[in-house]
Amino acid sequence: MSVVRDLRVLLRFGNFRRLLAVRLLSQCADGVYQVALATYVVFSPEKQTSAGAIASAMAVLLLPYSLIGPFAGVLLDRWRRRQILLYGNLLRAVLASATAVLMLSHVPDWLFYVSALCVTAVNRFVLAGLSAALPRVVDAERLVMANSLSPTAGTLAAVAGGGLAFVVRLVVADSDAAVVLLGCALYLCAALVSLTMAADLLGPDREQVPQRLTAALKGTAHGLAAGVRHLTAPQRREAAWALGSITLMRFCYGALTVMVLMLCRYAWSSGTDEGLALLGLAVGISGVGFFVAAVVTPSAVGRLGPGRWIVVCSTAAAVLELALMLPFAEVSVFVAAFVLGLVTQGAKIATDTVVQSSVEDGFRGRIFSLYDVLFNVAFVGAAAVAALMLPPDGRSVALVVTVAVIYGAIAGAMARFERQ
Repeated sequence: MSVVRDLRVLLRFGNFRRLLAVRLLSQCADGVYQVALATYVVFSPEKQTSAGAIASAMAVLLLPYSLIGPFAGVLLDRWRRRQILLYGNLLRAVLASATAVLMLSHVPDWLFYVSALCVTAVNRFVLAGLSAALPRVVDAERLVMANSLSPTAGTLAAVAGGGLAFVVRLVVADSDAAVVLLGCALYLCAALVSLTMAADLLGPDREQVPQRLTAALKGTAHGLAAGVRHLTAPQRREAAWALGSITLMRFCYGALTVMVLMLCRYAWSSGTDEGLALLGLAVGISGVGFFVAAVVTPSAVGRLGPGRWIVVCSTAAAVLELALMLPFAEVSVFVAAFVLGLVTQGAKIATDTVVQSSVEDGFRGRIFSLYDVLFNVAFVGAAAVAALMLPPDGRSVALVVTVAVIYGAIAGAMARFERQ
């Protein structure tokens, strides 16, 4: 199996193994923490959650990061990325512990959201650092392979963490706080593994960046503008188009995520435990799609190129999402979860590869932080649109058709760009 062979090749790089271990532990903890939040906000028996409430929660958790994201990007190009992985995971462990305490204390919702917001902000910082550091641990020849396997393995780890959280919640302890504490333990493990790498290993190169933090903060606006100019240069047009495409695909995925949440909560279940089980199944099936994307994307990108592979993914999503989601039946929606997991992750692997191969090392932190900001804004915007369009039980023909049209527009725009 080619994916196993590729993984063996990459695992010969000792520093890649260490960075991958940090990613797996960190994103597994993310999956645990995110499921704990979902069950607390959406599936608590005492809460009658609406699509608007879900959208509000997403806005509170994700939109503020859009304000600090550019600052994080500039700092990623100045601070040692190994230290970011170490202290970021330690900080998340502490903040997640505070979230568990707040869950048990039955505090006002706004205080709980503040704690969760802090964990989420650090989370995006760490993920951007992982992506920016990847070219430092593999050679250029194997960068596409690493981009296929490493982020996808992290996504699968997040799915596995989510599955573990469902098991703990449904079988071991009927407590969201207990699930959060499991995530804390995994964050601590990720921090410890990061110590196995040299402090300067992951860059950036010290001679390329100012040493003083005050200088870095003062130069944030200038550095961000330079990052945008770097991205819009003619030789990096494909990276800009790929980022635009994956942002819109993230919007579509977010809207359908809210729909599936509402379907599991109200249309397909009579109780919170049954709804949780259905949501866990949908997440697991989507995770299988992520894995298949890791298997097929390297060869597809090799034959077609990353841009044309994005065209294929968005075209498949436009056709199959419409056919599979409209019946609003459990089986067809679960098949759609697999398809959307495959095409979304496949397009993301292609985008990561284009950005990493065309952006210089001194700008990667800024570009990947902008990448994360686009992801967050798209997901929150999708949740807001879904809140306006979804009925209480989650069945909305208009939303399904709108998403299919957006996928089709992505395919058409990218196909035109590739022809040019």
